[in-house]
Amino acid sequence: MHKYLDIHPRVQKAIDTNQPVVALESTIISHGMPYPKNVEMAKKVEAIIEEEGAVPATILMMDGIIKVGIDKDEIDSFAQLSNVQKLSKRDLAFAVSQQQNGATTVSATMLIAKMAGIAFFATGGIGGVHRRAEKTFDISRDLEELANVDVCVVCAGAKSILDLGLTLEYLETKGVPVLGYQTDELPAFFTRKSGFKVPLRVNSPEAIADTLHKKRLLELQGGMVIANPVPQESSIDKAIIDKAIEEALEQAEIDGINGKALTPYLLSKIETITQGASLKANLALVYNNARLAAKSARAYSKIK
Repeated sequence: MHKYLDIHPRVQKAIDTNQPVVALESTIISHGMPYPKNVEMAKKVEAIIEEEGAVPATILMMDGIIKVGIDKDEIDSFAQLSNVQKLSKRDLAFAVSQQQNGATTVSATMLIAKMAGIAFFATGGIGGVHRRAEKTFDISRDLEELANVDVCVVCAGAKSILDLGLTLEYLETKGVPVLGYQTDELPAFFTRKSGFKVPLRVNSPEAIADTLHKKRLLELQGGMVIANPVPQESSIDKAIIDKAIEEALEQAEIDGINGKALTPYLLSKIETITQGASLKANLALVYNNARLAAKSARAYSKIK
């Protein structure tokens, strides 16, 4: 496996010496934001993690090699590639075989983080059960990985474009702990409000770390979701974002967009409809999640 898994020396050293490490996905670079905003975002996320005393490990694929941790110049070159595949679990072996360039989704990032021995992963929002899934059967692979892969995912809840009630039900069925960070309401990515109660609550990075530690002592399978609300000043009013999502969903149906193309399509449409407010919220929540993940990873390394 090590022939195809390239762990950056600074990341490997941190893992070997029990220093805090935070994994980062790469679809937000390749498919989530335009150049050069994607480069600015990726570098700032890594800088925030370093400020909090942890080591960032951005995960992606270059020429069929899975890279765990990259240099700053590699962020620039990757962000400008046009032939980047969006990689989930099903795509990894083929992408390695064909020596492709690839950006890891939440599910693929979790798998690779586990391979490398990284406990914490910061992202924007997890995937879940899509709206109208009773007709389309569109359910994100993220949920299966959360059910099976022992990684703690810090996010701003599930993406607002999803059916949040069904997503919560699915996670409950799979036994995945969903912990609201300083909130009793499930955050909904662009907005702090969802109308759904979060099952569990924690109020500090130390509580997150201790919960993960106890979960591992009990040998409970699967991941853990930390639902961290977008900062108040960047949160979009729930009624406004709900209206924008419905409009984007209607347009996606007209245009025949589905599968892996649906999420980036909807996010792009919503950005246009909200006149950039959704992008501002997206950036704010990503930075917020990176900071909390780094603090939690630091607390966890002290427990270990």
